[in-house]
Amino acid sequence: MASVPNPARRTAGRVLVVDGAGRVLLLHGYDPARPAEPYWFTAGGGVKPGETVAEAAARELREETGIAVPADALGEPVWHEVAEFSFDGNRFRQEQDYFLLRVQAPAVTGDGMGDEEAAFVDGHRWWTVAEIEATTEAVYPAALPRLLRDLTPT
Repeated sequence: MASVPNPARRTAGRVLVVDGAGRVLLLHGYDPARPAEPYWFTAGGGVKPGETVAEAAARELREETGIAVPADALGEPVWHEVAEFSFDGNRFRQEQDYFLLRVQAPAVTGDGMGDEEAAFVDGHRWWTVAEIEATTEAVYPAALPRLLRDLTPT
């Protein structure tokens, strides 16, 4: 039996963008290796050499949503998780810090995405916690409803 290779290790910064109505912005996309299994996810991505996690989160937020904020406007991370997943046939173990960004009602555009990213991200939507809890669609991270309730109590 062939051994399974160890996952590639990555560090990422992700942003929980919450609007004035308490909804969170999620992107919609899919793994190119499994296009029939779409999912919703937070803005963010991998840290490039020389970047801090906050700088990566701010850069990815701008590229994926058009929402531009300086890295220091994100403050300190509000949550950390380790996610193991596969993407396009490759396995990853990703240490990711989440930042909370409160906004009013910004325009969202994916115009800053590169060709590779634009090929698998096909939309966005503002979600309430109740909508996330009620959906049968895949949403990542799985702990998002609990996390949002802790961070944005009513």
